[in-house]
Amino acid sequence: MEFKRVVVTGLGALTPIGNTVADYWNGLINGVSGAALIKSFDTEKFKTKFACEVKGFDADGFLGRKDARKLDPFVQYALFSTEEAVQDAGLDFSKLDTSRIGVIWGSGIGGLKTFLDEVMTFAKGDGTPRFNPFFIPKMIADIAPGHISIKYGLRGPNFTTVSACASSNNSLIDSFNYIRLGKANMFISGGSEAIINEAGIGGFNAMHALSTRNDDPATASRPFDLDRDGFVAGEGAGTIILEELEHAKARGAKIYAEMVGGGMSADAYHMTAPHPDGLGAAFVMRAALEDANLTPADIDYVNVHGTSTPIGDPQEVKAIQDVFGDDIYRINISSTKSMTGHLLGAAGAVEAIASILALKNGIIPPTINHFTDDPAFDPKINFTFNTAQKRDIRMVQSNGFGFGGHNASVIFKKYED
Repeated sequence: MEFKRVVVTGLGALTPIGNTVADYWNGLINGVSGAALIKSFDTEKFKTKFACEVKGFDADGFLGRKDARKLDPFVQYALFSTEEAVQDAGLDFSKLDTSRIGVIWGSGIGGLKTFLDEVMTFAKGDGTPRFNPFFIPKMIADIAPGHISIKYGLRGPNFTTVSACASSNNSLIDSFNYIRLGKANMFISGGSEAIINEAGIGGFNAMHALSTRNDDPATASRPFDLDRDGFVAGEGAGTIILEELEHAKARGAKIYAEMVGGGMSADAYHMTAPHPDGLGAAFVMRAALEDANLTPADIDYVNVHGTSTPIGDPQEVKAIQDVFGDDIYRINISSTKSMTGHLLGAAGAVEAIASILALKNGIIPPTINHFTDDPAFDPKINFTFNTAQKRDIRMVQSNGFGFGGHNASVIFKKYED
């Protein structure tokens, strides 16, 4: 069977370092940190008092106050980034077969703020179950693609992928496969997350997963640095329009890049910790390369999962060394989580956007906040520390790994007709 080619024709982003794709990219290449003291709730009794929050987002202005109240922030973020992507792609759905356009979305947790608010209200009451009628439809993780399809009248496949921090990489892979198999012409794909609240920060603190560098939040996300002490929570959304090549050409779409492969695997090791030898990570990168009919020698840049945790970063480097061998010295590696924090289920989408723009613009976003070399890492590896680097890029690979041992890796290439 001959696969259809799949291209990227639209992008949208709402991130802690920019509320549009252009602002996000500008923040990335200039090494801007999105971390600051949390403003959305009182952190006095919390171990971690900072995060990478979205800034200046006006849900009421975008949606109207009445509609905004019906939606959890993770859905608000999804609709906002998707509107930018739809406009960027020049889509007029009245002229397209919407039965062949779907939405596959990723979210690791879904409506945590809604769940927290409703349960706390009940707990403070007299036991009478006075729940908001929007409680369940606001909270469930699948509701974001539902609202996107309703807004634009899209009747193709519609669902959410939930695989923790690999969720939106999985959404991209599923969308890619439906299109190349000829099952659809286009997908709105990506992910959103909104977990910066008492339950999200408190829960990750209880796991000792978050950085507690409260005296210097802006430098707290330190992937591959000797003094890294945990990840920094982030929030936001990323949307990517994936489209069958001939369909895109027929409507005169601009093309950012081509998606050529995706791999999935499981660590089958531990509930939260990665395999100590990086076996699952190595397997998923090889699976993506095989799916794209590529070898490690074809890849120029790896946008790594790189969360800034003491155990996670070394395992991913081990995996890359295992897969790439001596080619590891030729490629660039960087973790954009050093700037955005960790957007959990939205991480794969916003990092795929960073990878696509790196490919398009010939600039590698940096891994910021590097102060002290970790002797565990080969000093000849180019982690793109602190400063963006220009280079010609033809192929880029982007990794996402999640609690439960979920791994997903995607590959994009420079588009050639």
